[in-house]
Amino acid sequence: MEETSQDIGFTRNNQWFRYRAAGIIIKDEAVLMVGNDHNDYYYSVGGAVQLGETAEEACLREIYEETGLHLEIERLAFIHENFFTGQESDFLNNVNCHELSFYFLMKPLTENLSVKSESFGTDGSKEFLKWIPIAEYKNYKAFPTFFADELKNLSVNSQIKRIVTAE
Repeated sequence: MEETSQDIGFTRNNQWFRYRAAGIIIKDEAVLMVGNDHNDYYYSVGGAVQLGETAEEACLREIYEETGLHLEIERLAFIHENFFTGQESDFLNNVNCHELSFYFLMKPLTENLSVKSESFGTDGSKEFLKWIPIAEYKNYKAFPTFFADELKNLSVNSQIKRIVTAE
């Protein structure tokens, strides 16, 4: 894998690291997630932080790129350190991955959360958006998996939570 972008990430031997920022966008008890044509799972709206960019700036940029929405950051909710093996269906096929993600709770600037997706995944696949009901999140193949439990308590817990997973 040749690294040509300004994304903060690198590959060494069979290991891949990425610094990522993502938004938690909630409407009517559902969270906005992304899917694509190549994979059978959903993932959070967000992407790699670029050199010289803060996690907040990356989050706002990625949300706009993936949804067309201009949102405000309410607060940092989670710092997630995730260790996983890339799936056969994606560009990280059997690669040992280490991703450090900052998840920001977002608030809309208007009542209209009409989203559009014209973005493409890292592997070039067309992305699409889906509102997943928080109460049903555990029934979906969606990442991060901790959203299934943590999003239910998001409004009552205002502290930043650090989560480490090996999925």
